[in-house]
Amino acid sequence: MDSLKSEIAATAARMVVEEGLEYGAAKRRAVKQLGLNARSALPDNDSVEEAVREYIELFCAQTQPVELTALRRLALTWMERLAQFRPYLGGAVWHGTATRLSDIYLQLFCDDPKSAEIALIEKGVAYEARTVAGFNGEPVEALSLSSMSRELGEMIGVHLMIYDHDDVRGALRPDAKGRSPRGDLRALRALVEKSQ
Repeated sequence: MDSLKSEIAATAARMVVEEGLEYGAAKRRAVKQLGLNARSALPDNDSVEEAVREYIELFCAQTQPVELTALRRLALTWMERLAQFRPYLGGAVWHGTATRLSDIYLQLFCDDPKSAEIALIEKGVAYEARTVAGFNGEPVEALSLSSMSRELGEMIGVHLMIYDHDDVRGALRPDAKGRSPRGDLRALRALVEKSQ
């Protein structure tokens, strides 16, 4: 990777960790902050993730593992509550780069797309419905809510992306690094137990 892309990745990584920005927004802001042309070539997400890991190792080695475990425990709670919808955890909480500013992203694979929303209503959970880009870039419904993390002492954003039950097959293909892009309840439990 050329030095300009490396500089953008490093600046974006700082914004991801310190401000909780998503990779795309962080890369665009990094370009602006560095005074570069808006059409500058951007680093890919793998490069930003690598820079995030380096930043965490340098500046957050004491706090980040504790914050990550707290977020994974909160994700586990929600996955257990929504187990009937075959939940999978993705994003920074799954990949291990999350901090207290990171949101939790769960993918639910439902037989009926409205069933998860009905379950939240029945449990008295306040949420906001919207449409976002899914893991293949197609629009999917997302139910966003806030949930208290007692360990962190603050509200955390939890986003439930609603997929058709059959979409689960495509969701489990390994990424470019051969890693699973998301994990189910059993896989997350194993990560949480390993960190104790």
